[in-house]
Amino acid sequence: MKKGLEFLGLILLLQGAFAIVRELTDWPLTWGVIQHLDFLRGYELYAGIALVVLSVAVFAAAESSGKGG
Repeated sequence: MKKGLEFLGLILLLQGAFAIVRELTDWPLTWGVIQHLDFLRGYELYAGIALVVLSVAVFAAAESSGKGG
């Protein structure tokens, strides 16, 4: 369980960080998930920030889950 939560937290962190960097630098590559969701059009930066915050919460949940594997 702990490893699964850590993996999920890593994916959320990477997707959020990529969305933030892409929005702030106008990077033309679009291999992130947020850029392909139509209902988030115009809110990509906020969604990226939300994913980074969510990843911190998932990492905290993984840490509090104790041993596991």
